[in-house]
Amino acid sequence: MNVPLQATDTPGVLRWPGLTDYQTVWQSMQAFTETRDALTLDQIWLVEHTAVYTLGLAGKAEHVLAPHDIPVIKSDRGGQVTYHGPGQVVAYVLADLRRLGITIRELVNRLESAVIITLQEMGLEGATRKPGAPGVYVPVPGNAELAKIAALGLKVRKGCTYHGVSLNVDMDLTPFDWINPCGYPGLRTVSLASCCVNKSWNESALALAGNIVRVCGVRVE
Repeated sequence: MNVPLQATDTPGVLRWPGLTDYQTVWQSMQAFTETRDALTLDQIWLVEHTAVYTLGLAGKAEHVLAPHDIPVIKSDRGGQVTYHGPGQVVAYVLADLRRLGITIRELVNRLESAVIITLQEMGLEGATRKPGAPGVYVPVPGNAELAKIAALGLKVRKGCTYHGVSLNVDMDLTPFDWINPCGYPGLRTVSLASCCVNKSWNESALALAGNIVRVCGVRVE
């Protein structure tokens, strides 16, 4: 890995400096996972990406409606299509499932719980899951609709995970209108800012990472 990652106050949680392209981080996750062994500590990488659409392994190109000038990358994570861009926290979870003694489904459940707890701590009530649609959703003010605020997709290699969860903090949500988010036509997407929660990228990233470490039980020290 050629990029020097920045340490945070939470052991095992590292910050990629500045806006970072998806391909660079993806290749670094693959390399980390390929070379780790049973003694390698888990890590959480906090990233803010340049604008990109990513298609999961089962992703269908028709869910990218009008990409405009945003690149589309076929990834090896689970799930359909999503958008990453400035103002969004992406927490990549490099964890040893065998050492944790849990299944990938249980890790997904714990990651969703970590997001929900983070939102509750920020004063955003009503965050929930949707059966069969991984991620975290919040009520839209004034109606019963649920809108997506966090997306999730993982890959397991050699019993270890990479990829992770994204949380919309304060970003331009327009690019979500140019896709069927996570394969669902018309799915509304919101951010902390659009829900009147005023938190910085750094505050949100560190809060989420701390809850991931605590709730998921990843071994970072």
